[in-house]
Amino acid sequence: MNKRLPPLNALRVFESAARHLSFTQAAEELYVTQAAVSHQIKSLEEFLGLKLFIRRNRSLLLTEEGQSYFFEIKDIFTAIQESTNKLLSRSEKGTLTISLPPSFAIQWLVPRLADFNQQQPDIDVRIKAVDREEGSLVDDVDVAIYYGKGLWPGLRTDKLYQEFLIPLCSPLLLAQGKPLHSLEDLSHHTLLHDTSRQDWNTFARENHLSGIAVEYGPIFSHSTMVLQAAAHGQGIALGNNVLAQPEIEAGRLVPLFDKVLMTDNAFYLVCHEKQANTGRIATFRNWMLNRARREQEVILDENYASESKYTSESKYVSESKYSSESGHDSQRIPTR
Repeated sequence: MNKRLPPLNALRVFESAARHLSFTQAAEELYVTQAAVSHQIKSLEEFLGLKLFIRRNRSLLLTEEGQSYFFEIKDIFTAIQESTNKLLSRSEKGTLTISLPPSFAIQWLVPRLADFNQQQPDIDVRIKAVDREEGSLVDDVDVAIYYGKGLWPGLRTDKLYQEFLIPLCSPLLLAQGKPLHSLEDLSHHTLLHDTSRQDWNTFARENHLSGIAVEYGPIFSHSTMVLQAAAHGQGIALGNNVLAQPEIEAGRLVPLFDKVLMTDNAFYLVCHEKQANTGRIATFRNWMLNRARREQEVILDENYASESKYTSESKYVSESKYSSESGHDSQRIPTR
């Protein structure tokens, strides 16, 4: 039995031309030139050894063989289209696995999942909290939240939130009576550190502070631990603007002074490039990007509007620049 198949692209062109009885309309439908349609039809006729069309001055007719062939294959193309639609429909449902830092999961995503679940009841979300990613998505992860500078080759990255570090403390600490009216008053208090003492060192250097104990104070492995320690009056934290927002809104933490430190890091939504606009991954991306965009506007308007802040580049910027892009010069993904 001859198992050779005709050129599939030529077959697709023939189906369209036979359905429209027009090379011009087939070209428009397939986004090719009329010459390309003629070429594909010629190659199919040569393969079959049969004429499929009768060309007249201003009309196109199917030969008897062409008409018989068209009626045989048109149902095949319809079946392929229906099967494709069913497959795409299934890809919009099912389980969606999200990998992200524990702090972002606790402070941002988990409190908002009810909104996504209500909008997309056919998608079951699986949360996978990890301390550190290596810059590549493992097989069982659909999308991820990375913290870093945004350059991870081979992956689609969408910036969610630029990082601003805010000096924060508990109202309990303010009630103890130690002064906290100026940056110099930090010397009277314990500083709380996230992963290392780098952030407080940078903050002190950029604000020309001396005499504050940046080399002392407890170090925590996660941002939520720092925020919880500060909320319990154990010291002053440099809190990430997004992660600290729930504690600020609840009144457990209070922003201090009029300075924030803008770092080169941000939170990014990450997935494989080829999957970014398909199925449940696209559904989740659209939801998360829209939600983050709306909330970013609210945060900036309500908490930092009309103030100038000190950046890590030793210059003042207005709040309208808080959403500007930062440089991408590292692939390391620190823990947050």
